[in-house]
Amino acid sequence: MAEIEIEYFYSTHSAFAYIGHQRLLDICARKGAHLRHRPIELSPVVEHAGGLSFAGRTQAHVDYFFGREIERWAAFRGVEVLGHRPSFHDAPLALSSGVMIAAAEAGCDLDRLAFALLQGHWRDDMDLNDAGALDEVLQREGVDAAGLLKAAMSEPVQAQLAANTQEAMARNVFGSPTYVLNGDMFYGQDHLELLEHALETPFGPHRFQNPPVG
Repeated sequence: MAEIEIEYFYSTHSAFAYIGHQRLLDICARKGAHLRHRPIELSPVVEHAGGLSFAGRTQAHVDYFFGREIERWAAFRGVEVLGHRPSFHDAPLALSSGVMIAAAEAGCDLDRLAFALLQGHWRDDMDLNDAGALDEVLQREGVDAAGLLKAAMSEPVQAQLAANTQEAMARNVFGSPTYVLNGDMFYGQDHLELLEHALETPFGPHRFQNPPVG
């Protein structure tokens, strides 16, 4: 029997990827599914899908969707989060995303490593663009920290990050995290239960039709 694959589009600084990550791994373990990690640059993907930048949202929207929802879902999933937006949340993602892509090529445990980076950012206020901070996390995880950090910004690795981002845009991914099972997209960790259901009992084909927008 062919292995079940779930494509996992996420940014390395995503609160909701962090909150849902362990639940996702639990689902995969129980259902025998493999995660294909696809780190992306988030802002281009969100804006391509018609979403607003952080600065373009109202304070009420930000406080609810990126405040109260984070608090509640973190409590529900049993993960620790900061009580504020991480201090370096707007730092570039090229280095941390590159680390994940290089780690895939090196045969590292991506499921565990992704959680370490997400947790470092959202629990410990880590700057994902700080090579020293990343080095500490990578060493704790028992991987070749120096090798991964060196490879992370190499041309082939950064080209793969760009390709992941373009692929997400081409497939109309809305944001992070997004899980794709047999071509069917599940956006947001709040849809993990639907993803689990689909692994057990696949949903029927998409037939719903909307009138053209605009």
